[in-house]
Amino acid sequence: MLMLCKGTAGRWTGWSWTSLAPLLTTASRSAQRRSTSASDHHHYQHYHEVTKERSKAVSSFYNQSLIDSAAEKASVRLTPTTMLYAGKSPDGSHLLKSARYLLKELPVRIAHRIKSIRNLPFIMGCNPTLLQVHELYIRAFQKLSEFAPIKNSEVEGQYCRLLQQLLDDHKDVVTLLAEGFRESRRHVKDEAVIRQFLDKTLTSRLGMRMLATHHLALHEDRPDFVGIICTRLSPKKIIEKWVDFARRLCEHKYGNAPRVRISGHVAARFPYIPMPLDYILPELLKNAMRATMESHLDTPYNVPDIVVTIANNDVDFIIRISDRGGGIPHKYLDKVMDYHFTTVESSTQELPNNTILGNMVDMVNSGQSNPMHGFGFGLPTSRAYSEYLGGSLVVQSLQGIGTDIYLRLRHIDGKEESFRI
Repeated sequence: MLMLCKGTAGRWTGWSWTSLAPLLTTASRSAQRRSTSASDHHHYQHYHEVTKERSKAVSSFYNQSLIDSAAEKASVRLTPTTMLYAGKSPDGSHLLKSARYLLKELPVRIAHRIKSIRNLPFIMGCNPTLLQVHELYIRAFQKLSEFAPIKNSEVEGQYCRLLQQLLDDHKDVVTLLAEGFRESRRHVKDEAVIRQFLDKTLTSRLGMRMLATHHLALHEDRPDFVGIICTRLSPKKIIEKWVDFARRLCEHKYGNAPRVRISGHVAARFPYIPMPLDYILPELLKNAMRATMESHLDTPYNVPDIVVTIANNDVDFIIRISDRGGGIPHKYLDKVMDYHFTTVESSTQELPNNTILGNMVDMVNSGQSNPMHGFGFGLPTSRAYSEYLGGSLVVQSLQGIGTDIYLRLRHIDGKEESFRI
């Protein structure tokens, strides 16, 4: 049903969505004629509603020119310091200012993502899972572009509800990307194409989610927080939170878990955004624990500790995670930052709903468990996030002993210029 137009260099330049609506309508009529029971009628009604929604999203939005026009604009990225010191005004004008910025900015960023999806190699663009992501972005662009100017607090409240709806609608996008690229990557030999697309898409998504969540959080009054920025973040406390979570996963999988010792600047506190740390830290800790347990299967109740060291200075802060899990073999060392690379057997690679690829925070709140092995997205995504935040993620392997991972992140109010969201 979906019409694709192959362009130059084997890329797909556009889709003939205009033919989709009549096809969907025909399918709906056909389904109605076949409906002979109340159950069938109910299914038809649901199908018709979904079809109508999709038809509206795609047919009205080809109006391709609006996306193209937005994609030509540069995004306006804010420093966390700007967000932190914008402050709160007694009359609520800071909320209107923030909402108006997002109303202009989010459609531009979403248009960039739509354009990047369309620039994928043709064979990847045909993948149904990636098409689903593309459609999610089109719908988001449509809803945000059609929203009325934000003139008062009532309209701003409506905009907040739309933001929350879009955050919920897009919570599984990373999972969909992982699945779609796993299904289609065998057709693409150039790892750089995949890495460049996923790095940009995942970090752009993180930026948009941080901005939207920040605006929603400005309505809350939490001690030591301005929006999503914690004014007195303790690296030790956030590490401890995710150590507890990773140990529960490890105990569920192996019956035991390594102890974790935290040393260094354990009393450090400074302004920072917890959200990206809530993705990166559990990934790194899970990897360290799994390596430790897998390399001590003969003595699962006598395993070496994992040591986490915090170093803080006036430019950045560093978190080093050291395990005694045997290290990463030489043949794998250059591949561990590649998307989808995993040492787990393919027969055991499952992608449970709402895993680490989806929303880790929801999992820790619900106490849900998930496998100790990932889907080959954890390390490369953590690397991309750390670089987006003006830092780095470096792996040092001592083959035969263990692995040290260095997460370096720039302060948002340090001596050097901060990153932009």
